[in-house]
Amino acid sequence: MCYSAQVWADYRRYVREWGADITIKEFFDLFFRRAGGERVIIPRAMEASFEDSTGPDGERIRALIEQHRNQQRQQLRDDLEKQRVRLAAAEAALNVKTTKTATDSKRIASSKIVAIQRRLDQLDNPELLPSDSRIFPGSYALVMVSIDGHRLVLPMRYQCRPAGKPASYDTRFPGTYNARRDNLDGFWREQFGHTHGVLVANAFYENVLLHHAEGRDLRPGEEPRMVVVEFKTEPPQELLLACLWSRWTAPGEPDLLSFALITDDPPPEVAAAGHDRCVIALRPENLDKWLNPEEQDTGSLLALLDDRPPHLHYVHSRAT
Repeated sequence: MCYSAQVWADYRRYVREWGADITIKEFFDLFFRRAGGERVIIPRAMEASFEDSTGPDGERIRALIEQHRNQQRQQLRDDLEKQRVRLAAAEAALNVKTTKTATDSKRIASSKIVAIQRRLDQLDNPELLPSDSRIFPGSYALVMVSIDGHRLVLPMRYQCRPAGKPASYDTRFPGTYNARRDNLDGFWREQFGHTHGVLVANAFYENVLLHHAEGRDLRPGEEPRMVVVEFKTEPPQELLLACLWSRWTAPGEPDLLSFALITDDPPPEVAAAGHDRCVIALRPENLDKWLNPEEQDTGSLLALLDDRPPHLHYVHSRAT
């Protein structure tokens, strides 16, 4: 599974480097729903791409982003005050008598105060961090598709809810952010060969066993421990990751655009790091064939997935 990825979150890169367009309505609707209280997770780097947008649409989106940030600031300040009150109460109790309850309360409150303050500082920091363009299941990312033969970039949720399925599908099948290559003509048959996309990324992340990531056996008495590992290519390159996507609609509900990354058996270097799946990178020259699947037969589409970029080699390190 690919549980996280470092992605292109600035739509202007797709426009500039791949000749894609956007429909501003899709982005406005997303920011509008989030500002209205809906749980919509948008990477900060995606917000930043609208900071210098011109025209009425750009101004409206910037206003919605600032509205959401103000809501975040207020919530964080409220949480900060609660933890400060908790800390003061714990310290007062400890001045009277040392107890495990008061000690734990002081430790937890102190830790939360630091974390909340860090989030407040980052909220007002104009400099983007690498984590600001990292996606997880449930968050939104930019996916390039082809509509009527024209490349288009759309914001989509990283967990696919196929059209026609109930909203409960998200909880019944929580792993639908990845689509196994060996199940494309089964579970994913309504999307494979019909709605294909591409996500541009430069790293992906997996949960693996520590001793596997370090290329060793368990030490005597050592318990297995999971860690997060970052996979990048050597030499570094941008990856055109193959996706399936769907537009879900239901009466009285907003449309949901969502996608899944296609995964396959891993190359040797990924398997050696302890993971049994890997995203599929496409050759740039195969992009339009992949994005227009109804012009290809099943065998040709599978061949595109097998035709990986040359000299593709992954290296891994512990994620920070």
